[in-house]
Amino acid sequence: MNSNINFPRRCVAGLAGRASGVALAVLLAACAGTPPAPPVNGAAPVAAPQLQASEESGQVAALAYYQLLQRMTPAQIARERQVLAALPSTPYTQVRTAMVLGHPRGQQDLAKASGLLEGLLKSNEPAAVSLQPLARLLNDNFSERQKLEVQLDKQGQQLKESQRKAAELQEKIDGLADIERTLPQRPRATRPGGSVR
Repeated sequence: MNSNINFPRRCVAGLAGRASGVALAVLLAACAGTPPAPPVNGAAPVAAPQLQASEESGQVAALAYYQLLQRMTPAQIARERQVLAALPSTPYTQVRTAMVLGHPRGQQDLAKASGLLEGLLKSNEPAAVSLQPLARLLNDNFSERQKLEVQLDKQGQQLKESQRKAAELQEKIDGLADIERTLPQRPRATRPGGSVR
């Protein structure tokens, strides 16, 4: 009797274990860029358009690469930039190169990164089309950062100009104070009753 009560628990635990195993296999396959393995029970996989699977694997791989960049040191990012420069120019390499060029801890070149992404956005190549949503997001981010950098430069120049003007005014005030100290003291006027005005 007790074994009958535990039977549903064992089934659920077994199904949960299989489901998590299948999910893990699908995620690893997506990151590796290979098609996922068929389900464990031998049933035919659900038919999905091949383009959609490649789109997801390309985007997942690019996002995984972005996460990898977050853990790199500036020296590692510089080495990665050199490695990417030696690789053939593919849409995936262009996205990764743009990520490296736009990374805050690396030697940034947002204009070049945006140029790579804009070329990718104009491409009709299937691999490029699959990465275009991510490329558009990155390009928008880089464009905003460029605008903010321009505003920051303008504000920095305005601050320097204000500081220069403030220093000039202080010099004039100090000069007037020096002139005032060198002037002879005027005698105080006295009233006819002998009191000082």
